[in-house]
Amino acid sequence: MNAIATHCPYCALQCAQTLTPETSGVSVAGRDFPTNRGGMCQKGWTSASVLRAPDRLTDPLVRGASGELEPTTWEAALDLVALRLREIRAKHGADAVAVFGGGGLTNEKAYQLGKFARIALGTANIDYNGRFCMSSAAAAANRSLGVDRGLPFPLTDLGGAQAILLLGSNVAETMPPSVAHFAGARDAGGLVVVDPRVSATASLTENGGGVHLQPVPGTDLVVLLGLLHVVFAEGLADPAYIADRTSGVDDARRLAAAWWPARVEQVAGVPEERLRATARLLAAASPSQGGSGAYVLTGRGVEQSSQGTATVNAAINLALALGLPGRIGSGYGAITGQGNGQGGREHGQKSDQLPGYRMIDDPAARSHVAAVWGVDPAIIPGKGKPAVELLDSLGRDDGPKALLVHGANIRVSAPNATHVGDRLDALDLLVVCDVVPSETAQRADVVLPVLQWAEEEGTMTSLEGRILRRRKAIDAPTGARSELWVWRELATRLNAPGTWDLDPSDVFDELARASAGGRADYSGLSHARLDTEPDLYWPCPATEGEPHPGTPRLFLDTFPTADGRARFVAVDDRGPADDVRADAPIHLVTGRVLQHYQSGAQTRRVDELVAASPSAFVEVHPVLADRHGIAAGDIVTLTSARGIVSAPARITDKVRPDTVFMPFHWAGDENVNRVTSDATDPVSGMPEFKVCAVTVARAVTPATPEPTGLRRATEVPA
Repeated sequence: MNAIATHCPYCALQCAQTLTPETSGVSVAGRDFPTNRGGMCQKGWTSASVLRAPDRLTDPLVRGASGELEPTTWEAALDLVALRLREIRAKHGADAVAVFGGGGLTNEKAYQLGKFARIALGTANIDYNGRFCMSSAAAAANRSLGVDRGLPFPLTDLGGAQAILLLGSNVAETMPPSVAHFAGARDAGGLVVVDPRVSATASLTENGGGVHLQPVPGTDLVVLLGLLHVVFAEGLADPAYIADRTSGVDDARRLAAAWWPARVEQVAGVPEERLRATARLLAAASPSQGGSGAYVLTGRGVEQSSQGTATVNAAINLALALGLPGRIGSGYGAITGQGNGQGGREHGQKSDQLPGYRMIDDPAARSHVAAVWGVDPAIIPGKGKPAVELLDSLGRDDGPKALLVHGANIRVSAPNATHVGDRLDALDLLVVCDVVPSETAQRADVVLPVLQWAEEEGTMTSLEGRILRRRKAIDAPTGARSELWVWRELATRLNAPGTWDLDPSDVFDELARASAGGRADYSGLSHARLDTEPDLYWPCPATEGEPHPGTPRLFLDTFPTADGRARFVAVDDRGPADDVRADAPIHLVTGRVLQHYQSGAQTRRVDELVAASPSAFVEVHPVLADRHGIAAGDIVTLTSARGIVSAPARITDKVRPDTVFMPFHWAGDENVNRVTSDATDPVSGMPEFKVCAVTVARAVTPATPEPTGLRRATEVPA
């Protein structure tokens, strides 16, 4: 059979792979591509297993009189959903229906979901799990650089760097093939990793590979302010670049002046001389000092914070002071996590945006998109609630009474997850589209089985702004349907205006028209063009002559701001919202492990991955373990102001003595998001997943995990 060229269904690296249809499904092989160079991680190599999950959803399910989810027909399920939506809207208004999307949806589905929410449901209340992923980096980039594209340069550019400062990203475990692009900086001794753990990525700095800064959790902003202080105080900045290409430097320099290295050491625990050495290393690699290039990169570890936007702006300020953005071989970038975290936020899933990265309160944007949709701009709602606020409002007197979930498992992935579960239970109607009975689907009123990556056509946008073709390799199981079909059927039942195409290439063409003239302009692209030109980056506007070549590198000539200059944004530290104190003296940080992805709904169904990493754990430093009488394998309970979580202890010196680490891929008693903080960044709305205050104790008796829910759909409990 013919091999199909496509991309991995997991992270935003979007490793190229080849799928070969076989009698029992498909086989997977790596495919040479600039980002992964033929390699994949363990998740990618086993990705076909999810297609054969034993509990794959194939029938619509409706919660019956018995309280159980029971199979039904598509016609009956959709009629019921439409009836309940009409009743709720008639009684409570259009905003009583909410939509929660996902960063794994194709561009076509992300676009159509935003359109469906706004003109079929008429609701302002749509947001998505990308609010948990990239929103702080997006907000910071927009207000400083004028546009948000995770990496405004090809990932391969990193290979020529002399120095790379990487904050809050454990790429060696989250996207292992990307590590090859850090080899040049590592060989030059210029890889600087900022992480409170000795993660797999931090370990790359050993044996002369660079520097590991291990700050107190929640003090990354302090470290960045200290680095900026040294750059200015020691004359390491690029004054010509600052004068020619930036604005606002004076206020940023004034606030950084208060963070001299000795003060940084006192607050963040990073030794003064290591801070100075890091600033000098970055400066020596910068173009103004004759270096071969330097990059500043941020990830979720510093962005998922109540001051995440300020932290990213501090990182951008440092890059601007060194003269990096807009120069070939240097720059600032944010490492996108979810598979389509970039494209998913560009085309209408965020509560304040329309396709093409247009803002929903911009009259010109509303008119343009309304013309593409064939509706009056007046019917497009205004801004809705960002994710955490939206979830907290569910089922309340003035909040949504119905929620439609697409591509998210929010019972596991949301912060303060027990509270979110309570809000979901308070709804009059919960509808979940999914491929497996996730923890969120198990408690839904209606579950609709949909397609997954190898069963559908579409496009994804990688962490570097490259638009990629996802191709169908096999037929879906009988009974599963495309979400494009689901939305058309519901739109028809709701007498919605507009057209609702089923062919992903037609939906993409409409998306391209809607994005035309926006910051994320896809109007020069189509499935047909992407099939023959796989190296195209947005913006790629339509032209009358030769096709636009795409824009692999942004900012080379100007920044898309009002004056064409990048802006220094003055920021200062105020600490985490849930800081350590007498009754909660230990920092908890969370993250991923190599074998699992996000809430684990996919990877916890792959035997090889479960065998390699079967359950959650808590990393505890030997000093902390000795203080609490904890031995390796003991069940440890972590208690925060929001709840309790339990898991076996791993005793290791890879965490600080004042810190414990727990991964977030598991449910039930092992769901660390039962204790994480839902405090949010005031600019981006991103929750503070990455640090909170807890007590640590050895459990008297082992905790009993809740059922994982890995059953056939007809057996899903109420």
